[in-house]
Formats: sequence, structure tokens, C-alpha cells
Amino acid sequence: MVDSLSTTEKEKASIWNVPNQLTIGRLVLAIVCFVLISLQVYGAAFVVFLVAVSTDWIDGYWARKYNQVTKLGRILDPFVDKIIICGTFIFLCAEPQSGITAWFAVIVVGREILVTALRGFIEQQGGDFSARALGKWKMVFQCVAVSTSLVVLMGIAGPDAGWLDWTLLVAVWLAVLFTIYSGVDYIGAAIKMVRN
Repeated sequence: MVDSLSTTEKEKASIWNVPNQLTIGRLVLAIVCFVLISLQVYGAAFVVFLVAVSTDWIDGYWARKYNQVTKLGRILDPFVDKIIICGTFIFLCAEPQSGITAWFAVIVVGREILVTALRGFIEQQGGDFSARALGKWKMVFQCVAVSTSLVVLMGIAGPDAGWLDWTLLVAVWLAVLFTIYSGVDYIGAAIKMVRN
């Protein structure tokens, strides 16, 4: 009984647990996605992107359910999230007809840099700066915008796909608004923590 408990504790403490392996796998998939976009293989990029972002939910669920949250995971998971989202937007804004413009990529990257800086400062002071609900919605709308952009670039909807262009426009603007709003929300939370 003692041996089995000590083995379980070692597994929990291991940095090579399932959630961290999934996170590293997501980083590899992000790089593959960037290469596919640059090669204009949009269908494959779409599939790889969906698989990559789905592992974000899986590794978080696994870490919480089996108590496998590690310091490495707390650093690596948000870092990889930022790489795949910021990187995908940067690569897409270089593609004509993607619906993603350079100014939007700047907003996304700027917001992520700001939140990372705030999180580092607050946690250095001993505060908790965990992900907020608005941040999760922001991620959802950003993923929808990227996915819709890749579908548009695939050209599978044909010439009469005005509805898809409108869907992309709405998805991009929702992502923009939630990106800005969640950034402002994090600033407000950081100010409250500093005052307290």
C-alpha cells in the first residue's frame, strides 16, 4: 500500500505527466500548422489547428481530475496557448483573402504580452492571477475566427459563399472585441489586487 502511494505521488510530481506531454504535443502541432499555412495547405492546417486547440481542453481537464498540476504546466500551458493563437494570426494576416489583418494580429499579440506581464507581477507579489471567464471566451472566439478564416482560404464553399464571408467578418470582430475587453478586465483585476 505504501509503495503504491509513493508511486502515485511520484507520478503526480513528474514533469512528464500526461497534461505536460499534451502541451508539448500542442506546441509541435502549432509549428506544423504554421508551416502548412505558409505552404498554403489550408485544409491540413485547419485539421491540425483544431486538434491542437482541442488538446488545450483535454490537458486542463486531465490535470485537474488527476491532480497533476505542476509548476512547469502552469508556465508551459499558457505559453503554448499564446504561441498557437498569436502565431496563427500572424501567419494568416500574411495570406490574401484570410480576413485577418495585421492590426488585428497586433491587438492579439499586444494583449497577450500585457496579460503575461501582469500575471508575472501579481504572482511575484504572492497573488493569484488565474485565467478568468472572459479570457476563456476570448480564446473561443479567436479559435472560431481562425477556423473560419482557414475554411474561407480553402475555397470549398464556392463562388456564392457570401454567408461565409459574413461569418468570418462577425467572428473576427467578436474576437477583436473580446480580446480587448478581456485585456481591460485583467487590468482591472490587477489594479484591485495591487490596492488590496
